[in-house]
Amino acid sequence: MSKINVIGLGYIGLPTALMFASHGVEVVGTDYNAELVNTLRAGKTTFDEKGLDELFANALNCGIEFSTEYISTDMYIVAVPTPYDKKSKKIDPCYVVAAVKKVMEVCPKGATVVLESTVSPGTMDRFVRPIIEENGFVIGQDINLVHAPERIIPGNMVYELEHNSRTIGADDKAIGEKVKELYKSFCQGEIVVTDIRTAEMTKVVENTYRDINIAFANELAKICRSDNMDVYEIIRIANKHPRVNILTPGPGVGGHCISVDPWFLVGDYPGLANIILAARKINDSMPEFVLKRISAIMREHGITDPAKVGIYGMTYKENVDDIRESPTMQMLECMQKHLAHGVKVYDPYVTKDIVENQYHDFDKFLNDVEIVVIMVGHDEIKAADEKLKGKLILDTRNVCKLEGVYKL
Repeated sequence: MSKINVIGLGYIGLPTALMFASHGVEVVGTDYNAELVNTLRAGKTTFDEKGLDELFANALNCGIEFSTEYISTDMYIVAVPTPYDKKSKKIDPCYVVAAVKKVMEVCPKGATVVLESTVSPGTMDRFVRPIIEENGFVIGQDINLVHAPERIIPGNMVYELEHNSRTIGADDKAIGEKVKELYKSFCQGEIVVTDIRTAEMTKVVENTYRDINIAFANELAKICRSDNMDVYEIIRIANKHPRVNILTPGPGVGGHCISVDPWFLVGDYPGLANIILAARKINDSMPEFVLKRISAIMREHGITDPAKVGIYGMTYKENVDDIRESPTMQMLECMQKHLAHGVKVYDPYVTKDIVENQYHDFDKFLNDVEIVVIMVGHDEIKAADEKLKGKLILDTRNVCKLEGVYKL
């Protein structure tokens, strides 16, 4: 095999490219963002992730290359974003389409195109196959098409790349087995070979299952709040049943997987994805629910100035720098609609100014607010009970151990 061309060097593509390179595969990583490519060429990673710097150093030693150009080779791995249209709820395949079109300009006959991006069932049939055929290639003879959806989560990407199971969807089982052998260069988990449509559906179903279970916990939190019950104590006791495992409620669902993928099924199967739609609505409603809790606490203590409120945490989960679809960003957008200005924001993992009144010093942030709303359970806030004494605290993650803390 000649070099693999990994297309898209974001949260999924970069770790994947580095992992292949570190395990003896020749890799060229391609991204249209010249600044990103130049940063990687300069020997620096582009986001924080446990173990990523070490993996990057190994990949550099093994000869990985970075470019804004697509190369002619016999294996492409496409790992570009797959957003959804917020009106239709259907997948927006524009990045996938653009990447595959560029691949078609340089790829030789016999090449295999592997799509790692998560897509809705049927995306390969509706959008990818036509591009290949329009360029004069016969799928299965001139070009092999494979779907190998990623299964990793920020904060533990490197470990999960090596240990999680994977699904390889291919038209031809022999091609699927060939791609399986490639991924086995680093993947220690079970690798299942199936057809493309099944691989598409399986990945979306995995994240939808998690979204529905989170929604149940969040709806339970709303029910308990309406009747002044402790949802955490109720869940703790209920989970003692051997067949019950209720998740912990929170301020919403973020990230580019759980908060996005279920919409693919809602958009593609209207009238059928009813529980999925209800779950999405519940989880999307949580940031506004938190806002109502903040307002109630302000009224209870006679606080009228939003500038006295401090939002702790901007990322979608703890100990990462990923803010995509985060509940905090959703809540701040909702605040703008309600003309609430002056709220202060702090996150130790977000080093660039991206919102108004953003702080970069934890102590100064605490000094300037009366109410602290914990939106993300970073390790920093879990160890900050002494600093939080004397503050009004709304803990949406159930991580603060002080007495008198407000909960969801």
